[in-house]
Amino acid sequence: QAQLVESGGGLVQPGGSLRLSCVASESIFSMYAMGWFRQAPGNQRELVASITRGGTTNYLDSVKGRFTISRDNAKNTVYLQMNSLKPEDTAVYYCNVAVGVAVYWGQGTRVTVSS
Repeated sequence: QAQLVESGGGLVQPGGSLRLSCVASESIFSMYAMGWFRQAPGNQRELVASITRGGTTNYLDSVKGRFTISRDNAKNTVYLQMNSLKPEDTAVYYCNVAVGVAVYWGQGTRVTVSS
């Protein structure tokens, strides 16, 4: 069964950086747009950034200029570079891809921004 596996989360101080990775088990995922979502306690899951097969990106307004999404189709991997992290970025971050009517999610990786 196709899977997405995230890694790279952790505890970081405000102003710090983290790089999240999401590895897809199926190479077919490289043919589709992929995204990073996040969900903080008590909040709905929100789209943080997305990237098309060709590399066109889109970002949540609050992360523009701080986060960068990228992908390496040869490695079936999508990345989220997060700089200048703020406490309000604290959440569980999920990788996502929609293949037709099927939507795939990773298990999530927790990011905590705190001093």
